[in-house]
Amino acid sequence: MTTAAQRKTDIGPPSYEQFLPPVIKQNYGRWKYHEILRPGVMVHVARSGDKLYTVRAASSRLMGIERIRRFADLADKYCGGYLRFTSRHNVEFLLTDQSKIEPLIADLARLGHPVGGMGNAISAIVHTQGWVHCHSAATDASGVVKAVMDDLHEYFVERKLPAKLRVALACCLNMCGAVHCSDIAILGVHRRPPRVQGGLKRICEIPNVIASCPTAAIRPATVNGEPTVEIDEANCMFCANCFSVCPALPLADPLNDGISIWVGGKVSNARSEPTFSKLAIPFIPNNPPRWPEVVTSIRRIVEVWAKGARPFERMGEFIERIGWPRFFQEAGIEFRKEHIDDYRYAGLSYKRSAQLRH
Repeated sequence: MTTAAQRKTDIGPPSYEQFLPPVIKQNYGRWKYHEILRPGVMVHVARSGDKLYTVRAASSRLMGIERIRRFADLADKYCGGYLRFTSRHNVEFLLTDQSKIEPLIADLARLGHPVGGMGNAISAIVHTQGWVHCHSAATDASGVVKAVMDDLHEYFVERKLPAKLRVALACCLNMCGAVHCSDIAILGVHRRPPRVQGGLKRICEIPNVIASCPTAAIRPATVNGEPTVEIDEANCMFCANCFSVCPALPLADPLNDGISIWVGGKVSNARSEPTFSKLAIPFIPNNPPRWPEVVTSIRRIVEVWAKGARPFERMGEFIERIGWPRFFQEAGIEFRKEHIDDYRYAGLSYKRSAQLRH
């Protein structure tokens, strides 16, 4: 009786195990502890006594092939070819030889990549496409992130913040940058409803367009005997979701598109429950290429938190402790009508955590 040949297929991702460094394979699930040795350098110690050193360097989200090849060359030179990219666009080099850490850091410095972002520091900003590629962007992503991180560089290469700081950017309200759970969220906002262009019926499927609106602001209509849609501006929240399914509903406006700043979100369950970010600054105009107003606002928020927070107190925990009015006062933020939460479905998101208080 012959055995059937093993079926081979290219469907699905390959097993992650084949990409693990040997020291991780040998000690998988048997790590004793880890600690940060210096900004951007961490060691994991296994029960066997083996040590794995991690060197984290800042990296951009969008890179050319030459930059990636240089990273690969450094990995071949110092790490046996092993590196990884984190979810926040940092690049981490995995070493077993401690003597190679300083030469690796020196080579990274020559390439212009600072080492840091671990522990009580700001990590690299996770962000979306922005004007580079996103079809519904209200602001740029890469340009804003570059300007902000240039200004906050000291908080990346040093560990002098009260706790870790996570910043994210999404270039429109669709929030594909996970800004809703970040200490500081930079969110591109449209402020005008979409414009219904002629010939919509020939370009888009009207039922899909209507269904795409989360606030029921789009309704079927007939203009000059042709089926189309109309926009209820009072219900529109400018999220660009309709434009995602129908290019005949553009809403980009260079005079009214800009940036809002949100604060206080986190994913962690440590000390307090996970929270969504809340609105701090409703609107800042786009001012490329360096966005000075955005940079100044974020610097001010970070410094207020860094000065007043207790050890290991995240941004949102600090604000809840001192109160939002005092935070607004210290950060120089003006209270405006946009801060009033009148979203009709807000009640659906109230207190859904497993952490309950009497």
